[in-house]
Amino acid sequence: MKKLEEKQLTSQEYYRNSFLKVTEDEVILPNDKQAKRVVVHHPGGVNLIALDEANRLMLVEQYRYPIEKATLETPAGKIEPGEETSVTAKRELEEETGYTCESLKMIGRFATSPGFCNEYIENFLVINPQKLDYEVAGDEDEFINLYHVTKEEALKFVEEGRICDFKTIYAIQYLILHHQW
Repeated sequence: MKKLEEKQLTSQEYYRNSFLKVTEDEVILPNDKQAKRVVVHHPGGVNLIALDEANRLMLVEQYRYPIEKATLETPAGKIEPGEETSVTAKRELEEETGYTCESLKMIGRFATSPGFCNEYIENFLVINPQKLDYEVAGDEDEFINLYHVTKEEALKFVEEGRICDFKTIYAIQYLILHHQW
């Protein structure tokens, strides 16, 4: 087997905001040559897979500026510094859907774009979601519509491109493969 690991020699920060930074790193390759790697450093996120009492998947519709369209996605959010992922997951469920839950089951994690970003998303199955009898204030820059969709509708939305992000397609695949949908 070939040696694959690259070792960082230097790192230059080019951008930073409240939750991410971008660096250009000089690395040494397995063949001892040098190369540059641009890395987006992200704190990570959570993805929520929530079926309502009628066995419909809860999705949120929101406009995604980078791809210039509104998409249907599973509720999700970024992890705040020092926050447990289960706390992030419950907070995002409440803010984005108006539901809470009995419990959460972590079912796995994946890297979103390992070619240039270190973000991992932890996926949670929402156990026994319950509608809140009060409204939870979400992020002031988020405008969200809540949908409850059947398996057939979700698959149609994937074909039509209304569902186009990996975490939501992962959620649909998970439910089907684990015979929960």
